[in-house]
This record gives sequence, structure tokens and C-alpha cells, in this order.
Amino acid sequence: MNQTNSLHWYALRTRSRHEKLVRDQLTGQGIEPLLPTVRRLSQWKDRKKEIEVPLFSGYCFVRFASEQKLPILKTVGVVDIVGGGHQPEPIPDDEINALQTLMASVLPYDPHPYLHEGMSVEVIRGPLQGVRGILLRKEKRHRLILGVRLIQQAAAVEIDVNDVVPV
Repeated sequence: MNQTNSLHWYALRTRSRHEKLVRDQLTGQGIEPLLPTVRRLSQWKDRKKEIEVPLFSGYCFVRFASEQKLPILKTVGVVDIVGGGHQPEPIPDDEINALQTLMASVLPYDPHPYLHEGMSVEVIRGPLQGVRGILLRKEKRHRLILGVRLIQQAAAVEIDVNDVVPV
């Protein structure tokens, strides 16, 4: 069996602010990491500086075969391998490929809450700030459904998806 066929991508949960350290240690062990980053302007009292921060705070991706699990877990800064129950769960290659394509592009990108239809959300700005409802899409527009469960009735309002966060 070809070695690359047994390699899968996984997400590592890292200690706070240890993402780059984990990436560098894995590289040193000959294991392939992936740490998507974004550039941020950081401001101190006396100066401003552009710094590189992880796109997904507290996570680093890594490609390995199952027999490499123990050395990865022993890497300084690694808390756990993300998965269901006691088993690490591989990330589909197309999701990693999409991240790699984004990173290679010149397009600006930022972290965004993971939202999907049917999810409970809260409005964080605008005239409906503080309101909770269910996210819905209708003809490419996002809508917020506000319901009264007791009487099984609801109202829908158009909303900018950037104005809501999952609850």
C-alpha cells in the first residue's frame, strides 16, 4: 500500500497561542502541518505592527498516518486531536484543498462564524441587535426567522449574514 494513501488530514486543538510552535515542531518531526494565517494590525502604546495570527485560533491541521498519533499527541502545545468519542476524525481532502487554495490566492480573507440554515443565531448589530432567531436562506438572501413556539407562528426578516453569530 502506498504511504500517501494512509495519510489523512486532522485538526489539532492546541494550547492558547501555541499554534505556530506546534506547526514548527511538527515540521521538525517531518510531519506535514497546515496553519492558515491572516495578517492583523496590532497596536501597542508606542507603535503599530502588522503581525501574522492563526485564521482559526486554537487549531492547527496536520497530515499523518494513524501510527503517528502518539508522537503528535506528545508534541508540546498539542491538547488533542479533534474527533468523535475517542477516535480522531479525518477532515475531507476537499476542505483542506479549499483552504490551501484560499491561502495561495491574493484575496483578503478573515475568520467567520460557521453558519448554516436552521441554526440558532443572535443579531450582534443593527436595529435587531440582541434578537435571537433561526437562520434561513431564500433566493440567495439570508433571512432571520423569529418564532413564537407556543402558537407555532413565525415572522421572517432579511438580514446581513455578517450581523449574526451562532448561539
